[in-house]
Amino acid sequence: MTWEEACRDFLTYLKLERSLSQHSIEAYEDDLFKLKQFAKEELKKKPEQIEHEDIQQFINWLETLNVSARSQARIISGIRSFYKYLLIDNKIDTNPTTLIEMPNLARKLPTVLSVEEIDLLLSAIDLSQPHGRRNKAMLETLYSCGLRVSELVDLKISHLHFDKGYIRVIGKGNKERLVPISNKAIKEIENYLPDRNSMLSIIPREHEDILFLNQHGRKLTRVMVFTIIKELANKVGLKKKISPHTFRHSFATHLVEGGADLRAVQEMLGHESIITTEIYTHLDSEYLRDTILRFHPRS
Repeated sequence: MTWEEACRDFLTYLKLERSLSQHSIEAYEDDLFKLKQFAKEELKKKPEQIEHEDIQQFINWLETLNVSARSQARIISGIRSFYKYLLIDNKIDTNPTTLIEMPNLARKLPTVLSVEEIDLLLSAIDLSQPHGRRNKAMLETLYSCGLRVSELVDLKISHLHFDKGYIRVIGKGNKERLVPISNKAIKEIENYLPDRNSMLSIIPREHEDILFLNQHGRKLTRVMVFTIIKELANKVGLKKKISPHTFRHSFATHLVEGGADLRAVQEMLGHESIITTEIYTHLDSEYLRDTILRFHPRS
C-alpha cells in the first residue's frame, strides 16, 4: 500500500462517510502530507510499516521545526484518525498511534456568564416591540440549547418539535442532532411567532421556513446577533466581553456544574471529540476553586 493510495482512500472516507467540510478535509491532507514526507524520506517505510517508535520520532522531528504544541496536537489527532481508519478497513493489524500522548496545552478558558447575568441581559429586552420579542426568544434558545450562532440563524420552524421537547439542529458538516429545549424557550418562541407570521407576505421563498427573521422578512446574519448581544451588554453595564458563543459556553458550563454527564454535554453541543468538551471540566474546577477562596474561612 503506497502513501498516495492510503491518503486518497482516507480523504474519500472523510468526505463520503463522515461528511466533513472541504476545509476540514484539506486540513487533514496537509497534516498527513507531513507524515508522508517524513516516512518516505527519513524512514523509508510504507503506511502499514509504521510503528509506535516511528510516530514518536516524527513528533520529535516536528519539534525541531519549531512546530507549536497546539499544531502538534492537531497533527497527532489527524494521524490518529488516519490510522484508526486503516485499522477499521483492515489495512493494518495494530494502530501505532494508540500510546502516543498529546502535548500539554495551556487552554484559554472562555468567558462564561452566570445565571444571574443571563437573566439580567434578558430582562433588559424591550418586549413592547416585535424585535424585542424576537430577541428574547432568540437568546433564550441560544442559551437553552447551547447552539452555535450559525445553527441559531439557520434554525427552521419545521425543526421545532415542541410536543416532544426537542429541536433538530444542523451542525458542522451538515450533521444533525436532537437537542432538548426548555419550556422557557418554547414559551418565548410562541410569544414571537405571531409577529413573525404577520410578515408572511414579504418573506422570500428561500426564508419561508427560517424561524428568526429581520424586519424585512429575511434570515438574520451572525453579525446581527452579535450586535444585539453587544448592545444588551452595554445597556446593562456588563463589563465582560461577550458574543453569541458566550451563551453556548455558559450553557455547557452550567450543565457540568450541575453534575451533567460529559458525554451527554458532548452530544448536545455536537462536539465530534470528547476532548473539545473536556474544557468545561476545567471551567468547573475554576468555579469550585473561586467558590472555596471566597467562602472558606481559611482562605
